Amino acid sequence: QVQLVESGGGLVQAGESLRLSCEASGIIVRFNVMAWYRQVSGGSRDLVASMNRNGEVKYGDFGRGRFTISRDADQNRVHLQMNNLRSEDTAVYYCNAENDYRYAYWGQGMQVTVSS
Repeated sequence: QVQLVESGGGLVQAGESLRLSCEASGIIVRFNVMAWYRQVSGGSRDLVASMNRNGEVKYGDFGRGRFTISRDADQNRVHLQMNNLRSEDTAVYYCNAENDYRYAYWGQGMQVTVSS
């Protein structure tokens, strides 16, 4: 059983930074893609950023230029550095990992709240 354990969320002021981290535990597989998604209350779950094992990165429109995704060398930990946070970044952030068979695993999600 694969589990994705997220950390680093919380409450910050607008303009501040947060670093989210996600580590896989359990039966470890080498993931192809690891990503972060976010969901605003009542909204859809949207891509924040993703990185595949080749280092190719995709960003959602709202994070480009402010957010940076990275993966550790073992490929099963992923981080999201979020700078210059805005109130509209308030959401539940989810870690996502996809194996070579395109099966997706999800973390439980953690709240990020940005106060203005």
